[in-house]
Parts: sequence; C-alpha cells; structure tokens
Amino acid sequence: MTVVDHDRVAALDEVRQHARQIAQGFDHEYWADKDATGTYPWEFVRAFGDAGWLGAMIPEEYGGLGLGLTESSIMLQEAARSGGAAAASALHFYIFPPGPVIRHGSEEMKREFLPQIAKGELLMAFGVTEPSAGVDTSRITTKAVKADGGWVVNGHKIWITNAQNAQRILLLARTSPRNEEKPFEGMTLFFTELNRERILVREIKKMARSAIDSNELFIDDLFIRDDQVVGEVGKGFSYLLDGLNPERIVVGMEMTGLGRAALDMAVRYANERVVFDRPIGKNQAVAHPLADSWIRLEAAETICLKAAELYDSKLPCGREANASKFLGSEAGFQACDRAMQTFGGYSYAKEYHIERLWRESRLLKVAPVSQEMVLNYVSTKVLGLPKSY
Repeated sequence: MTVVDHDRVAALDEVRQHARQIAQGFDHEYWADKDATGTYPWEFVRAFGDAGWLGAMIPEEYGGLGLGLTESSIMLQEAARSGGAAAASALHFYIFPPGPVIRHGSEEMKREFLPQIAKGELLMAFGVTEPSAGVDTSRITTKAVKADGGWVVNGHKIWITNAQNAQRILLLARTSPRNEEKPFEGMTLFFTELNRERILVREIKKMARSAIDSNELFIDDLFIRDDQVVGEVGKGFSYLLDGLNPERIVVGMEMTGLGRAALDMAVRYANERVVFDRPIGKNQAVAHPLADSWIRLEAAETICLKAAELYDSKLPCGREANASKFLGSEAGFQACDRAMQTFGGYSYAKEYHIERLWRESRLLKVAPVSQEMVLNYVSTKVLGLPKSY
C-alpha cells in the first residue's frame, strides 16, 4: 500500500503555485512576440531569478535553494504550460547544464560561478553536439591539445543554445584519441569563457522556439586554463552521464506542461464554439480525443515525478527517466495535434497560439534524445535484447 506524505504533497503544491504565479505574468502573446522577433526573454528569466528559482538545484552554500529535481521539474512544467517550449528552455539551462560543475567542479569554480548562476547573473551554453557525430558523442572531433598552463582547443559545435548571449560555456572536447575498445574515454569537460575572439558564433534560423537562440560554433585556437577543467581530464563523458537522466525527466515534464497548455485551449474552445446549434464539445469525435489526451498527460506526469523522486533519493532511475522523455514527448505532441484538430482551420490563426505549440512540441520528439534512441535503451538495458547499433 502506498503511503501518502501529505507534507511532501503540500510542499510540492506550494512550488507549483508559486511557479505558476510567476509564469502567468507572461502570457501567450508575450511568447508569440518573442518567437516572431527572435528576442531573448530576459524579463521572464529575471522574474524567476528575482524569486530565487534559477538556483533551485544549486546547494544553499553556493547561493541556491538546495531543492531537488522534483521541485525543478514542477517549476519547468509550469513554465511550459504558461508559454510553451521556449519558456521552459529559458529556465532549463539554469537547471541541467550546471550539474557537472555542481558535482565535479573544483571548490574554487563552484564558489565563483554557482552564486552567479543562481541569481541569473551568469548565462551559460552547453557545447557537446557536433555535425559529424550526431547522437554518437564518442565521435566528436573537437580537440584540446595540452599547452603550458592549459589547453588549446579547435573544433566545430552545432545546436548550441544560448551562445548569442552566454558569457561561459561548458565545452566537451577530446584530449586523447578515440579508443575503439573504450570510445567514451578521453573526453574532457571545460567550463570557460565564451571568447568570441576565438569562437565564431553563427545563429541557426529555426521554425520553432525562436526566442531561445540555437547556434553553430567554430572554435579556433581557444586557450583554456588548467583550472577550468571540470573534474579529471579524460572523464568528461562520464560527468555528462550524471546529467542525462535529469534532463530526460525535465524534458518529459516540460512536454506535459506544453500539452496541458494546448489541451486547456482546446477544451475552452470546444465549450464555446457552436456549430449546428450545439457546442462542438458535445460531439464524441471531439470530446473523446481530448479526454484521451488528458489521460496520457496524467500518466506521463506520473512517471516523470516517479523518476524525479528516484533521482532525488539517489536511486537508479535510468528506466524511468527514459520512459519520462518518451511518454512526455508523445503525450505532449498528441495533445497539441488534437488541439489543432479541435480548432480546425482556426488552429493556423496566430491569435490562438496552437500552431506555435504544435511546432515546438514536434521538435522535442527529436531532441535532446530521439524517441528511437529511448526505445534502443529500453530494448537493451531493460528487456535484455541484443544491441542493434
């Protein structure tokens, strides 16, 4: 029998209500304008920063709130429910990318930079993906060569969020050649300045989530000091693994928030829209798909919260984290797609915001990990089937 911790439920509900109150100060018109103009949502970020939420997972000794992934996931879900994927992404990069610094950075690194991140004074980018490597991170070619007092880095990164505005970057580079027997060894994480004299930042024009910039980086003889290495040289990929589960969990929660935003709009429209002298919500062809989406969003949120609680309890959560990303992405996109069906031709009208949510939700079935890669994980790690790739 499951025992309900009423104090815990009340505490999480307080987090939800507080995050919702801040997020609802920025309506869908605000996000539509940011999306149309490609303008970074600094007002939104600062509102959460002023309330202390950007440091949700940063320990109190470094200026944060010292909360868990569960609270952070709820905050990000409310952000997405308020403004879609762009709203969640604006906060996401204060929750997930600092993780390796929190867990593996030097004491000096943590004391200098974590308080700045917690206050929203420091925006960071996350430099891992490369055009030639795809989902096989072991094949990155960005190289760091040892030099006196540090490293010299050359390479090419793509789909790097925040690089138009970020002051620092968490950068993954090879510090020793790829070993076929141990392909994920020999990569090192650096936390360094995003030096635009040595890094050419080229923005990628997108169809969705334009308020949060995505970029291509060309790195040319970037010098990084030894004290900017995160943890040990050569173990950078293992440090990234510490963050993969929480990222998949929060993306799942963000997608349930985005899906709920679309569902809220569709339900309201189905009650108000009259065709053949009756609200269209009376028709089971309209009502049943919306009811089905509510059920799927509830189920996805449940597995996301279970995964987050396991993570916060320092228990294995790989299965649940991958299921969170998969179910959240499926349920969120389906809710947006059904909202489009409910609105019919009006779904293309920008005043209803459905098409924007639909575009954003489709993206997150691909990133940060595709549904197929999640199924690969479950096939091999959970079911014990032979590896297909």
